[in-house]
Amino acid sequence: MTMWEDLGPQLWPAFWVTIKLTFFSAIGATIWGTVLAGMRVSPVPAMRTFGTWYVNIVRNTPLTLIILFLSLGLYQNMGLALAPNNADFTANNNFWLAVIGFIVYTATFVCETLRSGFNTVPLGQAEAARSLGLSFMQVFQLIVLPQAGRAVIAPMGSVLIALTKNTTIASIIGVGEAALLMKEQLELHSDQLILIFVIFAACFMVITLLEGAVFGYFAKRLAVKR
Repeated sequence: MTMWEDLGPQLWPAFWVTIKLTFFSAIGATIWGTVLAGMRVSPVPAMRTFGTWYVNIVRNTPLTLIILFLSLGLYQNMGLALAPNNADFTANNNFWLAVIGFIVYTATFVCETLRSGFNTVPLGQAEAARSLGLSFMQVFQLIVLPQAGRAVIAPMGSVLIALTKNTTIASIIGVGEAALLMKEQLELHSDQLILIFVIFAACFMVITLLEGAVFGYFAKRLAVKR
């Protein structure tokens, strides 16, 4: 069997797993990262401390260790299952364990990106809102977060692109995404190493360029006018 006959039918399913990993992880990381950003600027000392420690520890921990910890710790030692017990249990469970790992890790970068956006919101707006009797949560949700979110659309695109590339780490726990397929193809067709690398690099480039174009468009369209 030639390399093309072997690789062709598997290429789209593998990259579809990569896209799903990116999609679900991006949603979770955006939600958790926004919560962490709120904690980092919260007037409650305990919340600020938790947010600071979480970001500093997780952001400086290798993502590979986080994924392995979730697989070995949560599932193999604690028995936490994230998928229904059927014929596809192992594949589905590893997929969701990887998603949780990406959320835990990527949320720290979402948090710091949003926190940099908070600095673009004039301090006077928050002070005026507080003088009208709005609580911290109301000021954060209604005034600060909407403007900061629009200001960091482009940097958020960079975070998403990094997340897409980081999904290759899911292969270490057997998630059938693009990196795992590439490893298998390199083992089967070692004589065509450069061609295989070029194919997978081109596919990843298509995905990341599309992400960059979409976020670039919305960054210009939704930019806050000062």
